Amino acid sequence: MALSFILRVIQKTNCYHREGHSALCSTTEVDGYYMLVFGLAQVVLSQIPDFHNMTWLSIFSAVMSFTYSFIGFGLGATKVIENGVIKGGIRGIPGVSSTQKVWSIAQAVGDITFAYPYIMVLLEIEDTLRSPPSEIETMNKASRASIAITTFFYLGCACFGYAAFGDATPGNLLTGFYKPYWLIYLANLCVVLHLLGGFQVYSQPAFALAERRFGGDAGAGVFDVEVPMLGRRRVNVFKLCFRTAYVAATTALAVWLPYFNQVVGLLGAFTYWPLAIHFPVQMYLAHAKVMPWTTPWLAIQAFSATCLLVCAFASVGSVVGVFGLGRS
Repeated sequence: MALSFILRVIQKTNCYHREGHSALCSTTEVDGYYMLVFGLAQVVLSQIPDFHNMTWLSIFSAVMSFTYSFIGFGLGATKVIENGVIKGGIRGIPGVSSTQKVWSIAQAVGDITFAYPYIMVLLEIEDTLRSPPSEIETMNKASRASIAITTFFYLGCACFGYAAFGDATPGNLLTGFYKPYWLIYLANLCVVLHLLGGFQVYSQPAFALAERRFGGDAGAGVFDVEVPMLGRRRVNVFKLCFRTAYVAATTALAVWLPYFNQVVGLLGAFTYWPLAIHFPVQMYLAHAKVMPWTTPWLAIQAFSATCLLVCAFASVGSVVGVFGLGRS
């Protein structure tokens, strides 16, 4: 969904560059086509054996992420300086009902919960680390650094974006800029390339789980196949079929639910508490042997319950966004 949205932005950027900013550049009819192209690319990338073989793709995606983040941050700051005034206000968009604002806030909370958790890939990444130093020590340092850097860019782009455009701030910050054309085009292209690798980073743990559970690594159904330009390769039939079906299913879901921000908020709200809060909290309580009904136990459980309520609030707002777009 994200990739089709960005490709539409690139197409519109090209159109505005040719025809001018007032031109009518409609591209909604090609969303499904973009998603299918992305799905085909992921079918190929999904044949990467496992997480240990993804170093090059992970580094490439990280470089792309830093590139478009720096560009968005810089464009927002430059726009604020150019305007000479900070737009927007703490009250939000005027003329919008309180109910709509509540649902929008809930959806925004869902977007935030989707953006931060990386518990799905934490153990897979830790498994690729060398020791000494210990994997836990290295992972703790990496986690603190990554959260700090991520927060810096999230807050920078969000605050400068709102200060630059106020109530007219677009959902995708890059769509609010028209010049310099080449820089905006580069930023959007970096987003596309980043998404190609990002999909794999979050899909490989699912592939590994399924293959361990159903015997995809057992050696049965492995054949030597002559692949054009690559020579003779060993092909695991289970891996090939499962990974292709997985990509096809996610692509079909993206075509069926083409509301990117709303779906992101819904997924974030549903997955944040169980994956990023509940299970880690329960593991910590068991590992540290925290006695029930003690002060630390009550404080941790209160924290978990608060996060559950926040996620429930975000879930309701995101459901309204996905299934009640016309009414909300």
